Amino acid sequence: MKAFTRFFSVIKSGVLLLALLFSHVSFAHQMSTGYLSIDLDKQGQIEGAWQVRFFDINQVVAIDDNQDGQLTWGELQAHQVAIIDYLRSSLLLSRQQDCPLSFNPTQQVDQHFSEGYLVTSFQAECDSQGVLNINYKAFFDIDTDHKVITTISSPDHQYARVISNDNPIILINLAESQISDTFTEYVYQGIIHIWKGTDHILFLLALLLTCVLVREKHQWQAIDKPKQILKDTAWIITAFTLAHSVTLTATALGWLNFSSHWVELGIALSVLFAALNNVWPIVLRLGWITFAFGLLHGMGFAGVLGELGLPENQKLLAILAFNVGVEIGQLAILAVVLPLLIFLRHTNWYRNWGMQLGSIAIGLMAIQWSVERF
Repeated sequence: MKAFTRFFSVIKSGVLLLALLFSHVSFAHQMSTGYLSIDLDKQGQIEGAWQVRFFDINQVVAIDDNQDGQLTWGELQAHQVAIIDYLRSSLLLSRQQDCPLSFNPTQQVDQHFSEGYLVTSFQAECDSQGVLNINYKAFFDIDTDHKVITTISSPDHQYARVISNDNPIILINLAESQISDTFTEYVYQGIIHIWKGTDHILFLLALLLTCVLVREKHQWQAIDKPKQILKDTAWIITAFTLAHSVTLTATALGWLNFSSHWVELGIALSVLFAALNNVWPIVLRLGWITFAFGLLHGMGFAGVLGELGLPENQKLLAILAFNVGVEIGQLAILAVVLPLLIFLRHTNWYRNWGMQLGSIAIGLMAIQWSVERF
């Protein structure tokens, strides 16, 4: 009876713990992201395409005429002139001198992460020599977290950059490959993705919660020797790293091709399993199960890398750099969390309540993701 009461209290506390978190998640919307591609030939002729989220367009040009919260193709076309005027004023290209943009009135729609995007194309004439200057000013005044994934192609090279509020102007020397810039950019994007990928973080955290404990006589006990903790943690982190590196690379190169819908669902279920396994232990040696789930997470990483795009002549470099960034971000999380858990492992609160509460909170979040992604 006592054990049941304690179990019920843990469940109740976990639910209360996530109540505020769920309320925040429910009202959050996807990060504001645009996609810009620029193809420039040896004569200086530019062909470009710009994909802009419906939600962002409506923030700067009121196109939801009936105020029903749904944007239709008719509403977009009715405000086409105003939309193009805004886009034209928000993107400036120059190469020794300004390259005026001419937008094509024929538009299309696309979708990224279940959100609608307006696709508009444009042309420009630039000088055939010099550094290409891209000055992007769209949407930063309404969302400082807005970013645009930009790919620039010339006959000899391809580049990938991310424009943000902190870096709205990029300079591209089309006569140079700029390998170091590409490597730095993709390392940065790898770090940012792991830090913003809540599902990946919670999977890692669920694994770490028991790295400082050992299961004995149906109870969790603290591991006395820090050396043993570091050894066990290193094995789990290595298994996760090797697995997601393999599938990230294979998927990014097109060797594997699984539905992103099922991959995202699988990732959510992996988080749920890792969390529940802490409360009701089934698998005590986590290395191989971590490797198996890491394969799924690698496909998820590859999906983000696919959205960023890969420079045609620097694919392997970009994949390697993104992988390095993911590992740096992962190790940074480990450096913060593991010392705290080592400090807490001998406390009765952590062994009997803290680890279970944390696992239940993670599990509840994973259940929500699983339902949303099914």
